[in-house]
Amino acid sequence: MYDADLTPDVPPTLGMVLEADRGSLPYALIHGEPLVRCAVIGLEEAGIEPIDADTAWPGVLELLEEADVLLLHDALSPLAPPDFLARCATLAAAAGSAVVGYRPVTDTIKQVEDGRVGATVDREQLRALASPVALPAEVARALPETPGHDLEALVARLTESGTPIEWIEAPPAGRRVDSVDDLRVLEALTGR
Repeated sequence: MYDADLTPDVPPTLGMVLEADRGSLPYALIHGEPLVRCAVIGLEEAGIEPIDADTAWPGVLELLEEADVLLLHDALSPLAPPDFLARCATLAAAAGSAVVGYRPVTDTIKQVEDGRVGATVDREQLRALASPVALPAEVARALPETPGHDLEALVARLTESGTPIEWIEAPPAGRRVDSVDDLRVLEALTGR
């Protein structure tokens, strides 16, 4: 599956596909495959070693003795391209900082003050979390507990702890889906 011509040399990376607390959507089909399976295939094609997301944290820490990066990939971003996943892992290892995939916010966002619609928020200052979150092994080992399945909460914890974060724009195929309607849009976008 792995095509070295499509992805750069990836440092030894462990990848977890996060599916818990996402309802049944990770098991919906896109292009005939469950989202969670598509996400695992993306890891494999990127040269990233998939491990079970429910592995006990001490076991993950033990596995990290042989890896440079822990990459957390959301099953609801099932078609994030393998070369993008590989690039995130490579950047995390090289920079020594967490790397977070995002999509630009395209909706118009308004402030509300005292129940009244106010000023428009500058979209350039906003990001929609996508996937993955790539943690250098030393950053992952410094976590007091498992990163969990909630990437937004993890990024907030990393920010609060002062962990440096590199934001990298995910390609359109790497967008996160939140509903069956979003899934159909992603399927049309990535038609084969």
